Amino acid sequence: MHNLKDIDVSIPKKKLTVITGLSGSGKSSLAFDTLYAEGQRRYVESLSSYARQFLGRLDKPDVDSIHGLSPAIAIEQRSSSGGPRSTVGTRTEIHDYLRMMYARIGKTFSPISGEIVKCDRTSDVVSSIIDKDDALRFMIVAPISEKEGLSREKHLELLRQQGFSRILLDNDSFCN
Repeated sequence: MHNLKDIDVSIPKKKLTVITGLSGSGKSSLAFDTLYAEGQRRYVESLSSYARQFLGRLDKPDVDSIHGLSPAIAIEQRSSSGGPRSTVGTRTEIHDYLRMMYARIGKTFSPISGEIVKCDRTSDVVSSIIDKDDALRFMIVAPISEKEGLSREKHLELLRQQGFSRILLDNDSFCN
């Protein structure tokens, strides 16, 4: 831990924290030898004396103080026999949990507007359209795939028969 002298760090709780830096800058010393070691030591201390007898004694890291340390997990870098598509997530079997976490609590932002993308119910979309100015004209479009074995003309005719009043094809609008 020779590269960790006279430092003071504050790591936010309930956040995914990544420690980066140049080779030899003390990343591993901070992550494994200090934070993870102290987290493990405190965890073992919280166990009953019966449970502690089966675990080895863990030394306290050489630090002045660590406050509010949350439970920690550490993933050490080592050579593995994983395949070329293996990741930290798949090797540690946390990939599915991370995917669920990001899907449930993550926020998607539009790369164009920068606003949060939200899922609208059909009724919300209908209400938004109804609230628009009556003079405003617009088209609702949706992709369709061509029927196999039908020419483009026959497919357009079939869509007209199904009640479609306008069809947008290759940026050209066809009306009934």
